[in-house]
Amino acid sequence: MDEKLLRMRHSLAHVMAQAVLEMFPDAKLGIGPAIEDGFYYDFLLPRPLTPEDLKTIQKRMKKIIKGNHDFVKKEITREEALEMFKDQPFKLELIRELPEDEPISIYTHSTFVDLCRGPHVANTKELPIKGFKLLEASGAYWRGDERNPQLQRIYGAAFETPEELKAYLDRLEEIKQRDHRKLGKELELYHMSDAIGSGLVLWLPKGGAVRVALEDYWRDAHFKAGYDIVFSPHIAKIDLWKTSGHLDFYRENMYSPMEVDEQEYEIKPMNCPFHVQMYKMRKRSYREFPLRWAELGTVYRYERSGVLHGLMRVRGFTQDDAHIFVRPDQLNEEIINILDLNLDILRTCGFSEYDIYLSTKPEKYVGTDESWERATEALRAALEQMGLKYEIDPGEGVFYGPKIDIKIRDALGRSWQCTTVQVDFNLPERFDMTYIAEDGKEHRPIMIHRALMGSLERFFGVLIEHYKGAFPVWLSPIQARLIPITDEQIEFCFKLANEFKQAGIRVEVDDGPDRMQKKIRNAQLEKIPYQLVVGEREAQSNQVAVRLRTNENLGPMAVDEFKKMVLRIIETRSQDLQ
Repeated sequence: MDEKLLRMRHSLAHVMAQAVLEMFPDAKLGIGPAIEDGFYYDFLLPRPLTPEDLKTIQKRMKKIIKGNHDFVKKEITREEALEMFKDQPFKLELIRELPEDEPISIYTHSTFVDLCRGPHVANTKELPIKGFKLLEASGAYWRGDERNPQLQRIYGAAFETPEELKAYLDRLEEIKQRDHRKLGKELELYHMSDAIGSGLVLWLPKGGAVRVALEDYWRDAHFKAGYDIVFSPHIAKIDLWKTSGHLDFYRENMYSPMEVDEQEYEIKPMNCPFHVQMYKMRKRSYREFPLRWAELGTVYRYERSGVLHGLMRVRGFTQDDAHIFVRPDQLNEEIINILDLNLDILRTCGFSEYDIYLSTKPEKYVGTDESWERATEALRAALEQMGLKYEIDPGEGVFYGPKIDIKIRDALGRSWQCTTVQVDFNLPERFDMTYIAEDGKEHRPIMIHRALMGSLERFFGVLIEHYKGAFPVWLSPIQARLIPITDEQIEFCFKLANEFKQAGIRVEVDDGPDRMQKKIRNAQLEKIPYQLVVGEREAQSNQVAVRLRTNENLGPMAVDEFKKMVLRIIETRSQDLQ
C-alpha cells in the first residue's frame, strides 16, 4: 500500500470512530488501522449495529470530512495518556504495554482524539467523500483472542476515486456470487449440520459425484507417476504421536486422547507416522528406492470456532497426502517428479497461474546445518531446472525441513494455499528409519511429505468459487439433463438416460410438470452443462436437441454423435463444452 493510500485510509478510520462516538458516547474504542482496500475500527457498543446504523455513520463521516478539520499530532507523557484515556480500557491496556522509553503520541481532529502513531492526511478535505463506503459490521475478539471481549468491527472500503470504488464493489459482488457457502447450498453440493458439530462436512450426492471424479483422476495420475496407494486407520496409540513429535509441536491442534483397552489412543492429525510404520515393517534395501506411497487420508485437527470458514477451514478433512522415501542422491530428481505431477494436476483442474515460495530454515529446527543446506539446495535446483519463478520465504520452513509452497490463483486472481512439498530429516531420525546401502551399511533415508491439492474439502471450495459452480463437464455432478416436451417422450428419455449412464455419462430426466422453457432454465441455473430436449421428432429419429448451460443452442444431434462428443470431452478433461 502506498503512503498516500495508507494516510487516507487510516484517517478515514479515525473519522469513522468520531462518527460512532457521536452516536454512542459510551463506546469503548479498540484499534482502527488501514488495511488492503480500506480500513476498519473495533468498538465495544451497547447493542449490535444494523445496516441502517452503517448508513447513518457514513452520513456523519461525510459531514465531518466537509468540516475541513486538521489532523494534529502531539507527543504526551505516559501519565497524561493514562489520564486522557482513563475511560477507554482497551487503550489503557495498549498504553501499559508500551516500553517505558517509547514516545506516546496522539492525533486530534475535530472533537476526536486517539492514541496513534499515524500517519494521517493533513486535513479532512483531502479525504474522498465519494471514494469510500462502509461495508459491514462483524464480530472480532479483542486482539484476536477468544478469551477476550467480542467487539464489533466496522469495515470500510476506500479509494481515491469513485470509479475505483465502484470497480472494487463490483468485484466484491462477484466474490459474493461465487461464495462456495452460497453455491454449496443452492446447488446441494455439501452440508454442515449443528447436530454433527462445527467444521465437519457432509458431502451430498452431487458434491460426492465431484469428489469421486477428482479422486478417480487423482488415483489414475498417481498410478501413472509410479505411486502406490496405501490406507491407514483414524486412531493410534498416543505413544506414536510422542515419538513423532506431534505431542510436543502440535498438541494445541490435536483432540483429547480416548481410552481403549486401558491405553490412550489419539485421533490422527497427520498420516505420516502410519506410513513410517509401513516402512519399518521390514528391512529396506537401497534398490527399493524411491518408495512413493500416496493416501487420501482423512485427518482431524482442532481449529478454534472463530477461524472455521465453510470448506476452507474445517476440523475433519481428507488430504491428498503422499510420503516418498529416497536416498540422498535421488532427492533432486524426485522433487522435479513431484512438481511435474503437481503442475499437471493443477492444469487439468483449471489452474494455470500460481505463486511459488521456497521456505527456508526457521529459528528452531532439527537436523544438521549441512542437511538443511543440501535439502534447500535440492528444492531450489528443482525449481530453477524447471524454469519456475519463485520467491524466498525466509525462516518459514517447518521445524523438520525446508519446503516449497504453491498458491494457486483463481478466476478472480485470488491466491489460495494449495501444494506443499516438505523435506523431512526429523521423522527418519525419531523413528530410527534405515536402509541397507550399496556399501552394506545402514543409512538414513530422506522423507518427503507432499500434498498437491492440500485437502479435498478446501480444494473443492476453491473449485466452486473458481468455476462459480459451473464445473467443467468431467467434474459436473450432472452432466446432462433430458427434458421431454410431453409425457409421450418420458419413456424414451429414461431409455436414453440408461444408455448414457452405461456409457459413463451422469444424466437425469426431468419428468416434472413444468413447461419445457422452465425446465431448461432450471437446468441452466443448476449449472448443468447440457440440456437435451426431446420432442416427438427427436424421439422418432433417435436425436436430442442440445442446449448448453450458456444458453447456446446446438440444435438437433444424433444420440450417438452427442454421446461421442461428451465422452471425448470427459476423457480429455477438457474445459470446453463442445
